[in-house]
Amino acid sequence: MKKIRCIIIEDEPLAVKVLTNFIKNLPQLEVIATFKDAISATQFLQTEIINLIFLDIHLPKLKGLDFLRTLEDPPICIITTAYH
Repeated sequence: MKKIRCIIIEDEPLAVKVLTNFIKNLPQLEVIATFKDAISATQFLQTEIINLIFLDIHLPKLKGLDFLRTLEDPPICIITTAYH
């Protein structure tokens, strides 16, 4: 089975830990990298192929949804947030 390559873009360390632990329990998913801000993720996505992004909408510098709008051909995205 080919794994789904995913990244986590989240600025809260506890949320990264929760997401990473959740993903580890799903054998079809593989966390390739985690990022504390969208700017770093943008640079990474220029050279890597990713199938899925777990994306916090409240990020420093560049908000999650604004980041998503910058991607020409975005992968599937699951929005994460601690807010209502």
